[in-house]
Amino acid sequence: MAGNHTQIEFILLGITDRPCAQTPLFVLFLLIYIVTLVGNVGIITLVRVSPSLHTPMYFFLTHFAFTDICYSTVISPRMLADLLSEDKTISFTACMMQFLTFVFFGSAECHLLAMMAYDRHVAICQPLLYVTIISSRVCWQLVASSYLFAFLSAIICTLYTFGGSFCGSNHMNHFFCDVVPVLKLLMCSDTHSSEMVIFALFTINVVSAVVVILLSYISIIHTVLRMCSAQSRAKAFHTCASHLMAVSLFFGSGFFMYLQPSSSHRSLDKVVSIIYTMVTPMLNPFIYSLRNKEVKGALIKCRRRLFNHRQQRRVLSSRT
Repeated sequence: MAGNHTQIEFILLGITDRPCAQTPLFVLFLLIYIVTLVGNVGIITLVRVSPSLHTPMYFFLTHFAFTDICYSTVISPRMLADLLSEDKTISFTACMMQFLTFVFFGSAECHLLAMMAYDRHVAICQPLLYVTIISSRVCWQLVASSYLFAFLSAIICTLYTFGGSFCGSNHMNHFFCDVVPVLKLLMCSDTHSSEMVIFALFTINVVSAVVVILLSYISIIHTVLRMCSAQSRAKAFHTCASHLMAVSLFFGSGFFMYLQPSSSHRSLDKVVSIIYTMVTPMLNPFIYSLRNKEVKGALIKCRRRLFNHRQQRRVLSSRT
């Protein structure tokens, strides 16, 4: 392994060591994963086939749904397999790649939430300039920059997490290769410098995103309160409600998990990890569809088109 090759595998202890609980948990998490895939793929497909949703807001939403799919897929299949298997070993390379992709998609999602907040800010505070400011080119540049920053953060974070010497126990008390349980295995190295670099990276990514979100919503609130019509104010706040719920779920669990000293981590961390790696990606499609009239309207139109297409096929087949 990096720094010291005395260990070639880790053993993931998983969510629970009780055999009687593993099958029910497998069924539960399999259902969550299926709903996550169906919901997020559905959002992407709906936006692509509905001309009314071809706007910057939904462009960002499709990338957000894509990162949710990847974010969950990095963790869920491996965890599901471990729940039914007695062999819970993972190689150093597989562990490192899982961690790299997890950080990459997590960081990208963080930046996308900030861009979605900025999009809402321009739409509400500068509606006449919205098409000019948030052009198609700008949308692609913003998304590309989010993936670039996420990739650089993931590379640096992975190097500092796996760059030490592993000479202690190879038992990882977690269900995937996360930063805290990996650093706990660095028994031959001083992890203080690694922890500080990782903490700094996490802070830069999260604080920059939170600052953009806060400034955007401060400006939105200021603009909305100056509106004369109560109906206009309600409509403006309603367009932001879904995004605020997604932000609260993502950053709330992230702050709890990563902005605490390593000595403070405990068994509750696994529950929080399940929330932000599995539950949040599952809930996001419902948050953005059930509370969104445009998405519900586009879904109804798609159903009508599909129904009419089937009716036409039946008529043609009956004639032949």
